[in-house]
Amino acid sequence: MTKRLLIVAHAPSDNTLALRVAAERGALGETGVEVRVVAPLQAGPADVLAAQAVILGTTETLGYMSGALKDFFDRSYNPLLEKTQGLPYALYIRAGSDGTGTRRGVETITTGLRWRAVQEPLICKGAWQPGFVGQCEELGAAMAAGLAAGIF
Repeated sequence: MTKRLLIVAHAPSDNTLALRVAAERGALGETGVEVRVVAPLQAGPADVLAAQAVILGTTETLGYMSGALKDFFDRSYNPLLEKTQGLPYALYIRAGSDGTGTRRGVETITTGLRWRAVQEPLICKGAWQPGFVGQCEELGAAMAAGLAAGIF
């Protein structure tokens, strides 16, 4: 049976788009996993309910998650509240500063949903580094591999 990995990632720039594409590329390397990428403003509860794991990607915006990802959670929180407990997820943040407020904001919401972080958040902080792309690709590959293997 094919498992589904959903990537909900805000990509307002070429660099953040490169991160989203890298996460997808890493995930697509795993057989038996269908990968779906949806921008936060287009994603909704039905997308999450159809997935067995989620990767969230966001920019750090004024010390918080992007407004687009927050909008996704605002529209999806109540419909998902009792239906997705234990959902495995991973998070990457493109942070110009330190990413701590962004991480805290996302973790507050995912804790309320009772989702399960399956790895430490990847915080790509400071000035742009090409290595961020490889890190996001590894995150996507790890998520897909864990999902395919039934680890989560």
